[in-house]
Amino acid sequence: MNFPTKIRPDIERHEIDIAEFLRDVWKQRRIILLFTGLSTAIAVTYALTARPQYKVQSEIRPAATADLDMLNESGLYKIQPEQALKRIGSAMGSYTERLSFFQANPDLLAPIQDDGKSIEETIEHFSTNAFTIEQIDPKKTTNFSEAIQFSVEYPSGVDGVAIVNDFTKFVVKREKEKVEADFKTLVENRIAQTERKLLSKKAAYEAEKDSQIAELLEKDQLKKETLQDELKALRQQLQTRRQNRVKQLDEAISIAKKLGIVAPTTPSALGEAGQTRQGNMIRTEVSNQQIPLYFMGQSALEAERTTLASRNSDDFTEPRVDEIQKELSLLANNRKVALLKQRSNEELFLKGLGEIREELAHLKNLHVNFEQFNLVNIDKPASPPPGPIKPRKALIVGLGLMFGLILGTLLVAARTIMLPKKID
Repeated sequence: MNFPTKIRPDIERHEIDIAEFLRDVWKQRRIILLFTGLSTAIAVTYALTARPQYKVQSEIRPAATADLDMLNESGLYKIQPEQALKRIGSAMGSYTERLSFFQANPDLLAPIQDDGKSIEETIEHFSTNAFTIEQIDPKKTTNFSEAIQFSVEYPSGVDGVAIVNDFTKFVVKREKEKVEADFKTLVENRIAQTERKLLSKKAAYEAEKDSQIAELLEKDQLKKETLQDELKALRQQLQTRRQNRVKQLDEAISIAKKLGIVAPTTPSALGEAGQTRQGNMIRTEVSNQQIPLYFMGQSALEAERTTLASRNSDDFTEPRVDEIQKELSLLANNRKVALLKQRSNEELFLKGLGEIREELAHLKNLHVNFEQFNLVNIDKPASPPPGPIKPRKALIVGLGLMFGLILGTLLVAARTIMLPKKID
């Protein structure tokens, strides 16, 4: 037995009538209004109860070149206006500087200080979220110089203007003190270095003077010993010469005795001693040979010998002895050595002393008035803001209204589509 097969429709088609859909949505308008009202109420409540947030800012520009001229002209410390500006910006971004500032001014964060948090935790949270430092590029603005824009975002109850202005002054003062300390350290180091150079010059001079004195004394001692050796040798020579003379006289006396020559005579006169002459006669004898010593006669020779034997010194017989004694007397005192030892103000003889003294005088009289020293120019201090930047009440209420309207509409639309319609 065959049963007929039930035929099912292949596809159930649901067609949506737009006009009918809109009428169904309109019928449920209370739901839309309910969600819209709730969302708007929540937004209004938040806008009225949220803590207002304010923002203030200041602008810092490079100082004039003339303000840094006194420091740069010192020749020890060089800093350009742009470098000083970047130095201030870097210090403002330092957590250590912020911590030091708020530790010195804890009352500025008292309105947001929680009982369970330490001052360091409050400072870290506030400075991380509130501080903003931006470098203004002159190419992107109408200004012709670089600048730093420092801004702080803070809740109501906090004196943000005081934070910006006081923190800027605090950083600038600290950096000025660092520059002053660096400058004074450089001056002290340069003075100490110059004084060490002067001491080095003095030590070198003392060593050179001692070396010069030693060289002069050694030279004099060498010359003195040479002259003494020469004098000793010369006296020995004179003594030997005298002894030889005595020996010659002894031989001559012996010959004179044998020849019977008592008084001085000549060879020709001795040969004519036995001849008789009449009248007066003048004798002239010319000879190119030296007459032997014994012709001086026994009497003269013995007299010379006796004198030579009794002589105590032969110095007077040699002029060189007097010259040596004169030179030895001059070498007894070296006037140049005496003058070197008698110098009272030895700095006058140092080479380059004038330059060292000039540099020392310049360094010791170097003074920079840091009270009138401007590291940067605070072009625009912070001023009270015209109003809070957060919360933006109109925007929040508008968004709440739109969110409630959209949410209610979507819910009604989904409800209309998903729930089955009642068949009349």
